[in-house]
Amino acid sequence: MDLLIGSHVGMSGKEMLLGSVKEAISYGATTFMFYTGAPQNTRRKPVSELRVDEAKALMAEHNINMDTVVVHAPYIINLANTVKPETFELAVSFLKEEIARCEEIGAKILVLHPGSHVKAGEEAGLESIIKGLNEAMTDIDQLHIALETMAGKGSELGRTFDELAYIIDHCDYKDHLGLCLDTCHLNDTGYDINNWDAILDEVDDKIGLERVLAVHVNDSKNPIGAHKDRHENIGYGTIGFDALNAVVHNERLKNVPKILETPYIDKKAPYKDEIDMFRTQTFHEIKDLND
Repeated sequence: MDLLIGSHVGMSGKEMLLGSVKEAISYGATTFMFYTGAPQNTRRKPVSELRVDEAKALMAEHNINMDTVVVHAPYIINLANTVKPETFELAVSFLKEEIARCEEIGAKILVLHPGSHVKAGEEAGLESIIKGLNEAMTDIDQLHIALETMAGKGSELGRTFDELAYIIDHCDYKDHLGLCLDTCHLNDTGYDINNWDAILDEVDDKIGLERVLAVHVNDSKNPIGAHKDRHENIGYGTIGFDALNAVVHNERLKNVPKILETPYIDKKAPYKDEIDMFRTQTFHEIKDLND
């Protein structure tokens, strides 16, 4: 099986999801991640306008399996907010809609930021996330929600595996919940990516390794434990190429999609070069992008 790796890709213009697949193919990707609309707002086109069937046909031609494609929920969903009831209600209703959209598209993995408690306290925030998931997931079918590991900036929750385990264990729909491990976030919250197997051991002990549904592969601009969440290009940050290469090629997560979310360089996507680095397991400077 080829390395299961890809990146975030866009979805806009006339081609919509078909364009997303073409972009992923241009990077040499075997999977990809997309948003069903802009991550900062609730405006969404009907699924019927996303050219899903054409996208799936092109995916089949290039051996990209829809089961491994990742959708990312919009950032505006904050299930942990107990300070503003209207924010919580919006989060629940929009997550419910996003679940329905993913089911209609045929996606199986939806990555979700757990949320921020907005100074109401961790306990209140965690209970609010559980309540919100229970309300939003009533019609869930084939989809699994991957709670993302967070960097712990501000009042973010999901910064430790204990917090994530608590959410999963207390949710009525725990069979549909899993994890998305983000290497930059884990570094910034205090985990040493050089000890990846030790991290996986902790995940396995507290949550179960089978619940890891996706890995976001990002270098970090910050030292370990900085709690800042600033992604860096592969090999140019404080984690480094060797540690991230070991993450990507770890046999324990061989069948889990690895997704790059690294910054553009001179307004150009670096993903073709970064994917090539991991395929060849050799770091090289990123110079002439998209030649």
